[in-house]
Amino acid sequence: METFRDVIDAHAQRQPRAPLLLAPEPALAIDYETLQKSCRAFESTLGARGVVRGATVSFMLPNGASAATIFLGAMYGGFVVSPINLHAQDAQLEYTLLHSETRLVFTAEENRTRLEALRTKTGAAFDIDVVGVDGLSPPAGQEEQVVATNGRPLRARRGTGWDEGPRIRPDDPAMLMYTSGTTGRPKGALLSHANMLSAGRAVARSLALTPADRVLSSLPLYHINGQCIATVAPLVSGGSIVMPHRFSVSQWWPLVEHYRPTWLNVVPTIIAYLLHGADPTPGQADACRGVRFARSASAPLPPEQHRAFEERFGISVIEAMGLTECASVAFTNPLEHALRKYGSPGKPLGVEARVVDRTGNLLDAGERGEIELRGPNVMLGYFKSREATASALRDGGWLATGDLGYRDTDGYYFITGRLKELIIKGGENIAPREIDEALLAHPAVLEAAAVGVPDDAYGQEILACIVIKPGAQCSEEELRAHCLRTLGRYKTPRYLRFVAQLPKGPSGKVQRLKLVEL
Repeated sequence: METFRDVIDAHAQRQPRAPLLLAPEPALAIDYETLQKSCRAFESTLGARGVVRGATVSFMLPNGASAATIFLGAMYGGFVVSPINLHAQDAQLEYTLLHSETRLVFTAEENRTRLEALRTKTGAAFDIDVVGVDGLSPPAGQEEQVVATNGRPLRARRGTGWDEGPRIRPDDPAMLMYTSGTTGRPKGALLSHANMLSAGRAVARSLALTPADRVLSSLPLYHINGQCIATVAPLVSGGSIVMPHRFSVSQWWPLVEHYRPTWLNVVPTIIAYLLHGADPTPGQADACRGVRFARSASAPLPPEQHRAFEERFGISVIEAMGLTECASVAFTNPLEHALRKYGSPGKPLGVEARVVDRTGNLLDAGERGEIELRGPNVMLGYFKSREATASALRDGGWLATGDLGYRDTDGYYFITGRLKELIIKGGENIAPREIDEALLAHPAVLEAAAVGVPDDAYGQEILACIVIKPGAQCSEEELRAHCLRTLGRYKTPRYLRFVAQLPKGPSGKVQRLKLVEL
C-alpha cells in the first residue's frame, strides 16, 4: 500500500513536467515536480511552526492552487488535513474547528474577519493560528507573504535543508472530513492514506484513466467528491485537473474548448443548469467530441435529465454514488454505455455491498432495506466519537450507510431514500425521491424536493418545494393535478411551495430536512 508521499514522489520522478493542476483564475499550471517541491516547502513551513506529524491543519479557501497545494501538501507531510466548508454557519464553523483540534487555518482575506470574530467569542479555547493566503494562487514560500494574523509569523525553512523524517504509513490518518450536520452536530469522518488512495484507484480503474486524461471539475475541495474523485483519481493515474474557482454556466463550455478535458466531473445540479443554458458554439461543440464521458454523483440524477443531457450535448453520463465515510466511492455504472442503467448508481465499486432489514438480516434481490458497505476505503471511524463509530461500523466491518434501497437481479443498486428522511404518512413509508421524480416529470419544473412535515391526522404529511424553469409558468392547481395523475391521491403533496432555490450542500445535494424552513 502507498501514501500520498509515495504517489507524488513517484510521479515527480516519472513525469516531472507533466501538469497536474490547471487553474483558470489566474491562469497557471502546476506540474508534478512543482507539486512535490510545494509539498516539501509546505511541510517545512509547518515544521518550523512547531506543528508535528499527525496534527490537524485546516484550510478555508475557494478552489485554486492554494487549496490544492495545502490539501495535498498536508497529507504529503504526514499531517491530517481538515477542509472547512466556505458556507458553514458560525455554529458549525466553531464546532468543527474546536472539535478537530486543528492547529492552523489557512484562509483567504475575506474569511479572516469571521475567524477573528470567532477567536474573540471563544477566547482561550481558540488556540489556532489564522493564516492569510491568496485564495487562488499557490502559497508563496516567502515568510513575509504568509503571516499568521495573531502576530506569530510563519517562517519557512530556506535552502535545501528539507528533511524527510519518519516514514508515513498507509494506515495513518490523512483527512478529517466533517459531515454537513443537517440533523445535529457534524461528525468527523477520519480517512487514512489507504482509504483515500484505494478509492482514487478504484475510480481510475473503473473509468480507464491514464496520464493522457484530463478532468474538468468545479466541485469544491472542501467536499469529498471534489477531493477523492476530481483530485485523487487523476493524481493516482498521473492525469491532470482543470479546477475553476467555481461553477459558471456561461464559462463551462468555454473551459471545455480551451482546456480540452477528456472527462467531466459533475453533479445533477450542474447538469440541470447546463440543460437550461446556451448551446455550445461550434468550436465548443467540437471540443465536446473529445470528452469521453461525464461522471455524475453526490445526488440522484433524474433519468429525464440524464437522457436529455446525453442527447443534447453528445456526452454520455456515468451515474455513480459515494459518501464521505467511504471516501466518495461506493457504486458506479460501467464505462460501457450499453451496460448502464438509468436511475441506478450502478454496481459496487471497490467495496462489497448488501441490503439488510432493521434487524440486520440479509435481503434478497428486489427487497428493500438499508444498504451496508465494506471495503478498503471505509473510514477509520468518527473522530472522538466512539458511540457514533460503533453505531456506523457494525460487526464484520460493515458500514451502515443510512441509505434505503435494493439491488436488482443483475446486481445493480437503486436508492429509494434515506432512513432519516423517510416520510411516514398514516403508517405507510413514502420515499421522498418518488415525489421528486414525479414533479420533475412536469415540463415546467427545474428542481423539486419533498419532505415530511408534522400532521395531527396522519403523523406526517408531504411538503414539496419546487423551482420553476426560467421563463416557464405553472400554477399550484396544474401541478397538483399532475401529481394526482402520476402519484395518486395518497402520495400527492398536501403542500406545494414555489421557491427561488433549494437548500443544498457544497456538492449540490439537496439538504432535504431544511426545506421546512423555506
